[in-house]
Order: sequence, then structure tokens, then C-alpha cells
Amino acid sequence: MTDGYGRVIDYLRISVTDRCSLRCRYCMPPDGVDWLSHGDLLTYEEILTLCSAFCVLGFRRFRLTGGEPLVRRGLSHLVAGLRALPEVSSISLTTNGVDLAPQLPSLLDAGLTAVNLSLDTLDRAQYAAITRRDLLPQALEGLHAALSTPNLTVKLNCVPMGENDGQLVPLAALAKDRPLSVRFIELMPIGLGGSLPRRTEEEVRARLEAAFGPLLSCAPPPGAGPGRYCAPAGFRGKIGFISAVSHQFCASCNRVRLTATGFLKTCLQYDTGVDLRALLRGGATQSELQAAIAGALARKPLQHHFGTAARPNDESHNMHQIGG
Repeated sequence: MTDGYGRVIDYLRISVTDRCSLRCRYCMPPDGVDWLSHGDLLTYEEILTLCSAFCVLGFRRFRLTGGEPLVRRGLSHLVAGLRALPEVSSISLTTNGVDLAPQLPSLLDAGLTAVNLSLDTLDRAQYAAITRRDLLPQALEGLHAALSTPNLTVKLNCVPMGENDGQLVPLAALAKDRPLSVRFIELMPIGLGGSLPRRTEEEVRARLEAAFGPLLSCAPPPGAGPGRYCAPAGFRGKIGFISAVSHQFCASCNRVRLTATGFLKTCLQYDTGVDLRALLRGGATQSELQAAIAGALARKPLQHHFGTAARPNDESHNMHQIGG
């Protein structure tokens, strides 16, 4: 499926819940969170109905996110349902890793192909300060379980934000002897993230080169998306940079997001899109769903405008509410 600017859109990020086992400061407030009710969430059956419509339109890659997707029960059933759709080529999971180790076997049996694990520090005290939960051992257990799984693509996502400057090198070093891609993702100015300091790609790269030597460009791992990849000499894994603000890549954007409430967001910056849950529960046929999706894609914005003055229809929710 192509959008109004000729970009091929074939990748859907699906938020299955707004809830999370952590309270990361750039994503969620410490308390007072108004969780969605169970009835507000798309059921797994509704998600699969929508994904079938997306597949007819040419979507082939699906990523499950939250909140934290592993806090929703029975996630492997959704993975199995996606795997049963003949057009699907990859099913990946973005997780904080806290609940990954015990659930990974069932997810793999269901057809999971890749895991992205979010981790901003290897220091336990700092982890507790950033996430407001003392759960680093469980997150590292999840990372170890993923890395111990043959043929599973594993990436680690870190958000450089100033306070974790001292952890950027240790995190990157995890890729030295492991088949792991460590990606440094620029903090997005969405919700709470808009008020926090961020580090640019150039700042992070300088720290890593001071520790490891020149970062040599290399081929991206499977399903790499918009990241640029490199590695110091002798590294088994890769280092990636995803810098949506300072190195805008909207011209090659290939993705849209489905929130836990069934709203199709065509750009992270804006609150515009289409309410697919309302259509589903109103009795829309598959052809009507496909037409609504195609219409939203035709109106997908050309680019975001992060770093400039606010505009009408800018997104005001926090990341856990729209799918991280």
C-alpha cells in the first residue's frame, strides 16, 4: 500500500495495552494514571480482524507494543493468530524485558520472530530511578533469554537522556561479543518526553568512538527500519542510531500505529487518523475497513515538525497511551 506521497507502507505497530510494569520518567507519570478499561481495549479477535484487512492492503510486518505488551494475558494467542495469516512475514515484540523470560518459550512456539528490549542503564540504582521500579535483574534475565534463543533477532533500545551518559559505553559494549544490535534512540518530544534533556546522535557517537575507536558503517540487521548501523572493529554485533528529530527520516517512513483503543495513527506527531474500533463495533465489513485504512494512509502527513512551534492536531498523549 502506498500513501499520498508514494511511500510504501507495510509495517504496523500494534499497542495491545496502555499498562506497564515500569513507570519510565519519559513515558509515564509516577502515579495518578487513568488506565483504560477492559472494554476500551481491542480484543485479540478484533486485532486479528483488522490485521487481516491490513494484510489485504499489503502489510507484511507487525510489531506488538504497549505500554508493556507482556502484562496483557495470553499474548502468545495473538502471536499465533498473526502467524496464521499467510501474508505475514515477521512478528516482533517491543518489551522492557521484565516478564520476558517466562513467556518467551510460548511466544516462540506461537511464531515470534524478533525482540526489541528497552534498557537505558545497567546500573541498578539508576535503573530504579529512571523506571521507578527496582526490576533490573528481571530485565537482564529477559535479555539473556532472548540472546540464548537461536535464530531470534534481538535488538536493545536505549534512550540517551543525559543522566545515563555514563552507561552508553557499557550498553554498547554488550554488542562486542554477542549477536546483538544496540540502538540509541533519540528521545521523542512527545508527552513527558518533551520536557526532558536529550542527547544527539553526534554526542553519543563521540562518546562511543572515544571508547572503541571509529564506528564503521555496516549493513543493518533484519527488520532494521530507519536506523543507521555501524560497529567498531572487532564487534560481533552492531550499533544503531535512530534519530527522528535531528536526522529526520520521514521520506522513507513505512509504518503506522494502531493504539490499544483501535485508533489508527498515521504519524507519531499528530493526533489525526481513523477510529477503527468504532467501525468494527459498528458492524463494518472487511471491505469497509480496508477502505477506511486506505483513506487514512492517503492522508498520512508528509513529515513531522518536532523542534518547531506547536501546531493544531499535535499529539498530546504520553507514549504509553499511543504505543511506544
